[in-house]
This record gives sequence, structure tokens and C-alpha cells, in this order.
Amino acid sequence: MFIKRHRGQYPLGLMCDVLEVSRSGYHKWLNRKLSYRAIENQKILEIILSYYNKSKGTYGLPRIYAAIRKAGYKVNKKRISRLMKIHNIRAKTKKKFKVTTKQDTKALASSNLLKGKFNSTAVNQIWTSDITYIWTTEGWLYLAVVMDIYSRKIVGWSMDNCLSKELAIRALIMAIINRNPDKGVVFHSDRGSQYTSKSFRELLNLFEMEQSMSSTGNCYDNAITESFFHTLKTELIYWEKYRTREQAKTSIFEYIEIYYNRKRSHSSLGYLSPVEFEIMKGNELIKNVA
Repeated sequence: MFIKRHRGQYPLGLMCDVLEVSRSGYHKWLNRKLSYRAIENQKILEIILSYYNKSKGTYGLPRIYAAIRKAGYKVNKKRISRLMKIHNIRAKTKKKFKVTTKQDTKALASSNLLKGKFNSTAVNQIWTSDITYIWTTEGWLYLAVVMDIYSRKIVGWSMDNCLSKELAIRALIMAIINRNPDKGVVFHSDRGSQYTSKSFRELLNLFEMEQSMSSTGNCYDNAITESFFHTLKTELIYWEKYRTREQAKTSIFEYIEIYYNRKRSHSSLGYLSPVEFEIMKGNELIKNVA
């Protein structure tokens, strides 16, 4: 039984009778000090909650442990796990989402250059792209993204009220402006009509990019970008009720540019954010050259 340790809340005699303890024993319990381990656990719990709240409840044990270690704290992973279980701290998750793509069956699809092998050794070697949708009370909002698979960074994105080729084109233009890539970037997507359109392909040709497309019916051929959408929706979208498209746009912009690219740790990147990973690899390259 948990009894609040407040003096004067109940008559002392009644309290002792209920607990079946002596008055001296009750006073000893009331004035006892927390053990060193209890104090230490409280401090660790505060650190756990700090990182959990910073992630808006999206971090589970692996990412919280990685964040704590990265900050320089030496804490056993089992201890963190135990404290999280005791205090019911867990990453928020929700239903999976369904991806839908409108394919232009008359358009000629490009070859699948990747064949499910998303391996990149430097920035601007392989970009992937996909489109998803977000519900608001005003109607659907469509989001197109371009990801550099080297760092999982979203290098280009675009949002609009309608699903069109311009949506994909604007995301690609943003990526080109942000990255200024050399020729030869492999641009991988599904076979949606936005990516098979003449104007989109002309833009790829203009910047000497190689187009690659997922094979028909293979959901794993662009899984890396779909994984980002799953993360976006389970960590943000499913927990919000957007009244307007503008509200949704602001929320998604903040998630991508402020949180995902710069703060959210990725297990595939050694629990670094995309920006941190690129900076670290850039510094390593400079040291090797020097």
C-alpha cells in the first residue's frame, strides 16, 4: 500500500493503527533518506524523460539509450529498460499506412537499376522519391519527397492540394537546388504517372540523371522511401487532426526540416541524424585527405 508521507494529514495514532506499526517505527520511516541507488534512478529517469519528450514520444529504448550514451552518460541499457518499463515509457506507434500509386500503363517505364540494393558510399549517388497523402478537414494534402539514401536525408519535398506531375517536379527542383549534384545521380521511384511524365523526364535529362523505376508489384523496390512515410505518419500524422492544409504544411515542414533531418536518430546511421551523419563523414574525409 502506498501512503503519502505528509505530516498531519491523518492523526498519528490512527495512522499507526491502520499500518499496524509503532509510533517510533512510523517516525523512522517518515524521516528516512532515499538510498543512493534510488536517487541515481531518479536522475536517470529525468534524463530518459528529457530525451523522450524531445522526441515527442517517438523514441523507444534503442534510441533513448543511444542518445544517452552520445551525451556522455554511462548507464547500463538494462537499467534504462527497467526504468522505462516501471514508468510505462514507450515509443508511440499506430496503425500502418497504405501506399497507393496511380500508374500510367501506357507510359514506358525505366529499367530498375537498383534491384532492391540501396547501397551508397557518398552523397548524391542515389536519390529515391515517392508521394503520399495526408488528410485534413479541408481535404487531401499530397506530399512528394526526394531522399538521398546515403544519409537518409530528405533533400527535396513539395506539398500541394492535388496529385500532379508538378508536385514531383517541384520536389526534384528543391533537391537539385539544395544539393547541386554532379551528373550521374541515379533517381529511383515507382512507376507513377508523375515520374513517367515527359516534363519530369526532361528535367532528369537536363541534369544528366539516370532514371530507375521499381518493378511492377514489388513493394520492396522503394521500401527505403516508404519507410520514411511510415515514420512520418506513425510519429506525427496519425497523432494530429489538421483543420486546414496550411496547418498540415507547417507541421510537416517542421517535422522534416527541424526534427527529422537534424535531430532524429537513425539506427542505420549509428543513431545519428542525417545532418550529423553527413557532417561526421565530411570531417572524416577531410582528415583522410590531410
